[in-house]
Amino acid sequence: MSDTATDNPLLRDWNGPFGLPPFAEIETWHYEPAFEAALATARAEVDAIAANPEPATFDNTIAAMELAGRDLTRVASVFFNLAGSHTSADLQRIERDIAPKLARHSSQTLLNQDLYARVAALWEVRATSGLDAEAARVLERYHLMFTRAGAALDEAGRTRMAEITQELAVLGTRFSQNVLADEAGFQLLLETEEDLAGLPSFLRQAAAEAASERGHAGKHVITLSRSLIEPFLQFSTRRDLREIAFNGWIRRGENAGDTDNREVIAEILRLRRERAELLGFADFASYKLDDTMAGTPEAVRDLLTTVWTPAVAQAKREAAALQALAAEIGDNVTIAPWDWRFYAEKLRLRDHALDEAELKPYFQLERIIEAAFDTAQRLFGLNFRQVEGLGLYHPDVRAFEVTDADGAHVGLFLGDYFNRSTKRSGAWMSAFRRQQKLGGDIRPIIVNVMNFAKAPKGEPTLLTFDDARTLFHEFGHALHGLLSDVTYPMISGTSVSRDFVELPSQLYEHWLSEPEVLSRFAVHVETGKPMPAELMERVLAARNFNQGFSTVEYLASAIFDLDVHSRKGAERVEVAELETQTLSRLGMPDEIVMRHRPTHFAHVFSGDGYSAGYYSYMWSEVMDADAFTAFEETGDIFNADLARRLREAIYSAGGRQDPKDAYVAFRGALPDASALLRKRGFV
Repeated sequence: MSDTATDNPLLRDWNGPFGLPPFAEIETWHYEPAFEAALATARAEVDAIAANPEPATFDNTIAAMELAGRDLTRVASVFFNLAGSHTSADLQRIERDIAPKLARHSSQTLLNQDLYARVAALWEVRATSGLDAEAARVLERYHLMFTRAGAALDEAGRTRMAEITQELAVLGTRFSQNVLADEAGFQLLLETEEDLAGLPSFLRQAAAEAASERGHAGKHVITLSRSLIEPFLQFSTRRDLREIAFNGWIRRGENAGDTDNREVIAEILRLRRERAELLGFADFASYKLDDTMAGTPEAVRDLLTTVWTPAVAQAKREAAALQALAAEIGDNVTIAPWDWRFYAEKLRLRDHALDEAELKPYFQLERIIEAAFDTAQRLFGLNFRQVEGLGLYHPDVRAFEVTDADGAHVGLFLGDYFNRSTKRSGAWMSAFRRQQKLGGDIRPIIVNVMNFAKAPKGEPTLLTFDDARTLFHEFGHALHGLLSDVTYPMISGTSVSRDFVELPSQLYEHWLSEPEVLSRFAVHVETGKPMPAELMERVLAARNFNQGFSTVEYLASAIFDLDVHSRKGAERVEVAELETQTLSRLGMPDEIVMRHRPTHFAHVFSGDGYSAGYYSYMWSEVMDADAFTAFEETGDIFNADLARRLREAIYSAGGRQDPKDAYVAFRGALPDASALLRKRGFV
């Protein structure tokens, strides 16, 4: 088979509708030759920039770097999107093979001394270079990227940094593939009516669909998809089956054999610590946080501790209430982690007259998508038109053209909403193409990936309120990518500090909980009638129900992440012991486990993304709680002036300025944690 650029669809110009990748033409065997060719081209382009005999200028160095590696960016965007959302054994093999090659290419670029000399020379004269603010910001990011990669180290240090980068790339890939294997390999088969005891009809239907997809037609299967496992833990009256399902969920990556992640984590932690020390930092957390809004591990720990104290007190009160309820109804049990959701559902029904089975018919997937789009229209003037026949990467994926208020094309939005065995768990936003203007007016192609349980054919998919909030959250990220309006790829869209990137997503969640939105889009699947005002009042009154539990399970993971990356010294400690140390020091309630236990903590160990950075959700929540307060203070949650400022300062600005300056440009001042504590009901 030929692997020339003219024969390989990954390397040809993508001239189809919206510049989409030609998914229908791409075969698995195309990826390896495409990567090989794209890496060679990118290497030649970068080397030519480094060897340029002309004195360094912004255009011949920084802008040239921004334009280099176009083919590699395109091939990688397709491959890694599909490796997460629609993978296969062959794609996973390629992923394992390509990870160290991409890491080596990155190191060869960022540790290239000629190239670094050009960047450093530009940095030295930045004050007199006459660059505009955006170009100056891009230069700053490039200089920081090179120094944090080790470009200023001696030869031995640079060599070791390159080795560490490649080793971490291999380990991160292995970690995520191990988790996916454990998720795909688990299924709780429910064969009798007794096995189904307590399950409402919506969950039975979803479990039947999951069983059918896995070759068990006529039976029911619970997988580790959140949209199946969580309602099963809420409703199943079979405590023995709840325990089996729960343990399957929390022990991903901890089952011995080839998919066990404990040794992988130990090696990742060792290498991260060594990298930080090479760069002169006391520990990895100090290195990672040096380039964030928080700045230091101490600042992060202060915030997490501030919230932990009231959260754990509330969680203990909640645990006591669940224990009392169990005794009240005659269940002779001590509340265990697999019991919490079951009794919490009963308590919510008793105290707030809320039943998930009563609520779910009001949250149809299609109507929640409409709600997310309508909110974007009212805030930012965006319009969404579904486009058929584009030949996307899976039949479940749908596409929407996004246009501005004046009809101008903004970008393409893809929604991939349903779980499948070829998709990793969780929910995320990604890009097949990012906005930029340096290489022409390049419009973004953004995707949201979810794991909702798909309804049987011909029936509408129903969501929980948490599912709906997840959809709004990820769509907030999508808007951050779609509305990006910058020149340089380096600062496009979500290319911002990790503890700032969750602001646009978490802020967007607020609109879902507003009566003005719920009254229009929370309509009953059978009657078409809107949610009654009385039911909506109960929903909103209970928004902080179980808040101690949800805050504690999150904070325990965030504090563990900070703890293990703040360790100094080279002594080896078992991962289980590190987990125990954190939870013991915190006084973690026995009834609750970490939201992400170490061996499946993909945010932190599948790559560097959220390493020493899982706190970012709460750091951003300090801002999102304050930011939505700004809308509430106007008396109009769609206030046009405020929405315009939000778009200009946050959603469209990418990484154009320091995130603190971006927030101040929107709100006028930085917030403290008081709005967050009020939002969670802790004050």
